[in-house]
This record gives sequence, structure tokens and C-alpha cells, in this order.
Amino acid sequence: MAHTALTPVFVGLRTGLHVLFVVLDGLVVVRALVAPSASSGVIVAVALVLAATYAAGGVVARTAPRRRDAAGQLWLTVLTLEWALLLWFSTEAAYLVFPLFFLFLHLLGARWGTVAVVVATAAAVCALGVHGGWTVGGVVGPLVGAGVALLIGLGYQALAREAAEREALMRELLDTRDQLAATEHESGVLAERARLAREIHDTVAQGLSSIQLLLHAAERADPDGAGVEHVLLARETAATALADTRRFIRELAPPELEGRGLGGALRRLADGQWASQGLDVAVRVADAVPLPMHVQTALLRIAQGAVANVVQHAHTRSARIDLVTDADGLRFTVSDDGAGFDPVAVAGEPTGISDSFGLRATRERVQQLGGTLVVDSAPGRGTTLTVLLASEDSA
Repeated sequence: MAHTALTPVFVGLRTGLHVLFVVLDGLVVVRALVAPSASSGVIVAVALVLAATYAAGGVVARTAPRRRDAAGQLWLTVLTLEWALLLWFSTEAAYLVFPLFFLFLHLLGARWGTVAVVVATAAAVCALGVHGGWTVGGVVGPLVGAGVALLIGLGYQALAREAAEREALMRELLDTRDQLAATEHESGVLAERARLAREIHDTVAQGLSSIQLLLHAAERADPDGAGVEHVLLARETAATALADTRRFIRELAPPELEGRGLGGALRRLADGQWASQGLDVAVRVADAVPLPMHVQTALLRIAQGAVANVVQHAHTRSARIDLVTDADGLRFTVSDDGAGFDPVAVAGEPTGISDSFGLRATRERVQQLGGTLVVDSAPGRGTTLTVLLASEDSA
């Protein structure tokens, strides 16, 4: 059994069962030796064989899972027959029925285990009546023991099921935590890469570009001046630094966009990942979109999240991604003709109850860009997700 919070309880119950069986079996042997009779030798021999058979259960418990059920039931059958034989010769053997109750319930299950408990109780009552005469205690004792054993045994099974469910839930939570940590780490790395790219582009690259233009103008204004060689050298140095800076910016850009642009990255996802998931995505985005890298990165992530929702929930095999840019700004659209949903109902659900987290994350990305997110959907008529950016936001 895998270790859980209830493992000490299970170990304690099993240990108590083993001790009880050994003590009661020893009581039968001691009784046979203290009050000898013609069958004392047989009683001692059968009691010792019974103890050895019970100890062999440890070997059965360690057998391979595919053989454990059959071997356990065979072992329980032999143990029960030996107990019945011992019960024929000794009245004290009737008390061994109590630990046997738990074995019946554990190995035979609730239904057949209960049947076995009832049969064993009847056998113990009859043995006590035949050997020592019929008394109220001889009938009530086994019945009370059977009732207590049923309550404890069924409670043990309920605890075992709950422990297994809790263990499975804990493993699922740990896996989810690891996935969330990996996703957050990746998002943080990508966000930092995009931030550094923007900072370098807006400061160092722009400064170097301005220096290069100014030096080039100075070179043209005084081509024969004494300092023209120094100006030329400074301009060449600025040009080299600008080229290096632009290379750093390209390296900081997300790998999906490297050398492809937004349109190429989306087509690569459509032909690879999304097609393998059974979704035909039509991409109508130019390969060389003149957008800042952080805008392209955000739109790429928005498209990935939207298409993931289409795959999981839309129940359709086609979707479409469009990008239109003009003087007024940018319109980025992800649409499908699938099942659709009620945006108002989803927006009103508490965090974690539905899969609306992806929609909230998309809205946050758009807000960071200074744009507007429009979700047009209804049950049965598909979904259209539109990102609107003004010209100054997409510049």
C-alpha cells in the first residue's frame, strides 16, 4: 500500500489483527495442555498448522498483483477449513472466528465477505452449543462479535477507498502545480525577453541609429575636413554597434517568431500542432507584419490560447485567423463556427470553476497592449474573438 496520511491507522489495525489471532490460537493450545483430553494432541497439532498457515499469508500478500487475488482466496479457504477442523475438537477455537471476520471482509469484499461472516457466525454458535451446551452468551457473543467486525471491516474499506482517492487527488494537484509552475516560468521568461527587446530597441538601438545618421550628415557636410576620418570611424563604429544590438533584439524575440514573423509562426502552428489535433486553421496574416516585437508576441500568445479553447470546447474542425492593419490601427480576429458559449455567464463565474481563465488571461494581455477585446459568441453559432489596437498602440 502506498504511504498516505491513513497508513498508520491501517498498520495499527493489521498489527492488532495479527496479535489477536496469535493470542487466541495460543489460548487453544494452552487450554488443550492445561486440561488434557483424548483429542489434546490433535488440537495442538491443528492449532500449530493453523498458525503456520496464517503466517504464510505474509508471503501471499507479497506475491505479484496479477496472482494476489487467486492466491489470497486459496489461502483463506485453507485457513477456514483448518479452523473448522479445530472447531470440531475445541470449544475455544470458536473465538478465532473474530479475526477471521476481518479476513473474510478484506479478501472477499463487502458482499461475499458478509455472507462468509454470517456462515462463520452460525458455525461458531453451533460449536459452542454442541460442546458446552446452549446458552444465551454462546449465541449473543458471536453475534455481537460479527456485528462489530462488520462495522469495523466496512469502515476499514471505506477509509481505504478514501485514502486512495485522496492520494490520486494529491498526485493530480502536484502535477497541476508543476505544470502551472512551468507555465508561469515560461511566461515570465517570454515576458522578460520581450521587455528587454523593447527596452533595447527603444533606447540603445534608437540612440545608435540617431548617432549614425548625425555622423553621416556631418560626413556629407564636410567631406574634406580634417576630422572627417574620425567622423567616418565613429559612424562605422555606430553602424557595427547598431547591427549587434539588432541581432541581440532578434535573439531575445520568442523562438516561434524568429525568422518567420507573426504570419509565418501562425502558419507553422496551423500546419503542425493544430492540424495534428484535427483542426484546420486558415491563417490570413502577412508574413512580414510591420509590428513591434512585443505586439507580435502578445498576438501570437492570444492566438494560441484562443485556438486551444476551440480545440477543447468548440466541437468544430475549422477556424480562421485574420489580421488587418490600416491607418486607424489593427484588427486581429480568431473565429470558429463551433458550439459557442454565453460570454456573460462565463464572465460571471468565480475563478477556477470553468475554463474561462484563458479568456481572462487574453483580456489582460490586450489591456497591457492598451487595446480592446471583443468577444462575440452565443450557444450554437460559433465564437469570434477580436483584438482592436489603435495606431499608436501598434506602432
